Amino acid sequence: MKKQKLALFAVAALMASATFAQTTASAPAAPPASATGHVPTKVGIIQAQSALVSTKDGQKAMQEFQAKLEPRKKDLERKAAEIRELQDKLQRGGAAMAEAAKLDLTRAIDSKTKAYNRDMQDAQDEADQEQRKLLDELSGKMTQVIEKYAQANGYAVILNVSDQNTPVIYASNQVEITKDIIDLYDKMNPSTGPSTPAPKPAAPAKPTTPAPTTTPTKKQPQ
Repeated sequence: MKKQKLALFAVAALMASATFAQTTASAPAAPPASATGHVPTKVGIIQAQSALVSTKDGQKAMQEFQAKLEPRKKDLERKAAEIRELQDKLQRGGAAMAEAAKLDLTRAIDSKTKAYNRDMQDAQDEADQEQRKLLDELSGKMTQVIEKYAQANGYAVILNVSDQNTPVIYASNQVEITKDIIDLYDKMNPSTGPSTPAPKPAAPAKPTTPAPTTTPTKKQPQ
């Protein structure tokens, strides 16, 4: 049975979103040359995903995201625990149970497992939808901040190196502008979120996906 993961409930899923990476990876349009003919030539790099989560808006959004999905996560963990309990019951008492009882227990496990997998997929879809909503708003603000910073400081290109697949092979730390972007973002977008960086939460425990059950075969008499 295909294993489902609960990684979407973790902050890592939020940070790995391709939507935001694609939005911020595009270099902002270079400002037109000034009357003196000056053309921006500076190149900078940014850890865009890190910048977003480090802003006050990003911290607040993460907390709200986790709080909204927490009830669904706990419900899935409860259902997974119920299935494991039934599996243990079948394994411990299988030899002493009547054949009809074993068949009923096996059917119950199979039914609960299918329902669990459907609920897991629904939870994943819900998390994806909430994630997209958050990223649409926050990445739009971040793009405006990056463009403003680039134009004010003479940057022709700013590259997002958050993605491990970025084509950038090497970049000096001296062209890193992540901290500057975080500061400018918070200045341009006053937030009611926490005034100090929130500690990075631990990834939630992943409920063990119930193993597929099989109908026990009747023991042949010796």
